[in-house]
Parts: sequence; structure tokens; C-alpha cells
Amino acid sequence: MENTFKKITDSQVSISELMLPSHSNFSGKIHGGYILNLMDQIAFACASKHSRKYCVTASVDTVDFLNPIEVGELVTMKASINYVGRSSMVVGIRVEAENIQSGFVKHCNSSFFTMIAKDEDGKSTPVPGLILENKNDIRRFMKCVQRSKMKKQRKQEFHETDFTSDKYVKHLKEYNVQIVKEG
Repeated sequence: MENTFKKITDSQVSISELMLPSHSNFSGKIHGGYILNLMDQIAFACASKHSRKYCVTASVDTVDFLNPIEVGELVTMKASINYVGRSSMVVGIRVEAENIQSGFVKHCNSSFFTMIAKDEDGKSTPVPGLILENKNDIRRFMKCVQRSKMKKQRKQEFHETDFTSDKYVKHLKEYNVQIVKEG
């Protein structure tokens, strides 16, 4: 791919959907899994629009459900590319729910989906660079850089072969657990 760059606004995507009773869980709120499914769809759309390639979800970084979504509310999701690597893109997604009778809008969650662009053979393929136009764009990009560094550090510290329970067992008394020794 030639060295191309795209503005964040060129690939932003927004969707709105009315929340129906069929989307609710046993407590009558909208099921978190349904919202995650919609978020994955908008992340795909945004990443594919930026890269003009088929994209797959590589990871989802932190989904904190801040406020419940009610049946009858209008959910709006806004997605934009916050970061690009060689073949990866971090899509920032903001989820808001609006009570369409009162007009009250609440922030329900934000999340970051790492998407990978694929070629016709299913191999990772380069994506266009990102044009940062303002301080907010720069802030979002650099926050992604920092999150990536922290993720690598976590992986190194908690690598399965390096992590031994003996090293941490003394800390368990601080938690709501009970150790039962095997036979």
C-alpha cells in the first residue's frame, strides 16, 4: 500500500437503535451481550471504512458498563479510529442512551476495540496512516500508545510460565477465598 493517510472524520461511524423488550435480560435491562455485539459491528464498520479491507477483532480493551440501558431508550454508538499501527487499528466507541420522552442522554460505556485489516488470503495487511488534526486527536492517539505499553507490561508480568502461585499465595488472606489442599 502506498503511504496514504486519512483523517479520523473520514471513517467515523454512528449508529442508533431503539432498544426493544427482546434485547432485555432477566432484570428488564438491555443485555450487555447485545450491546457488545452492536459495538463489535460498529468497530468492524469503522475499521473497514478506514482500511477499505475486511477486518477482524483482535481484542477488546475494558468495557465498563457505567449506566444500565432501559427498554425503549434510543442507543447511539459513535466510533472513530483512535490509533493505527501497521495493520492494526484501535477503534474508540462511545455508547449513549437517550430517553426519547424526556430527552435525557446518559453515557453508558466507552471501549476500545483493536481491529486487524486482512487481505484476500486472510493475512494481515497495511492500513493507511492517521491524520491528527487537533489536541483531542493527539490525546486519543497517545492514550492508545500508553494503553498498549501497559498491556505489554501486564503480559510480561503475568505470563503463564513465569507466574507461580507460591509467590502470591501469602496475599490471598486479603480476599474472599478459601484454600483447600488437593488430596
